[in-house]
Amino acid sequence: MSSSEETVPAEPIQLTDQSDFDTAVSTYDVVLVDFYADWCGPCQMMEPTIETLASDTAAAVVKVDVDRFQGLASQYGVQGIPTLLLFAEGELVERLVGVQGADQLSSTIAEYTN
Repeated sequence: MSSSEETVPAEPIQLTDQSDFDTAVSTYDVVLVDFYADWCGPCQMMEPTIETLASDTAAAVVKVDVDRFQGLASQYGVQGIPTLLLFAEGELVERLVGVQGADQLSSTIAEYTN
């Protein structure tokens, strides 16, 4: 881990601009990216888990609305939502599609933050 690690936000970062994505991935050592849509039932089911992960893990959490950022979703091959991508040291290290349990996600993040 870098010694200049930024303090990880305790709440999910709502992506407002595609450059925010690149900034988050390069700023934080471990970043969980949640590709979602407001109309997606499984995404809504995941929302409490995503918020908990943001406050309880050492990973920054970035939320990407696929309707708003279709190009970014396409760039990362997102075909179904929710899709969760985990970046460590700026590299994509995990891809999870569909509803995931909090315990599984926490342990996956822990593999890269410990």
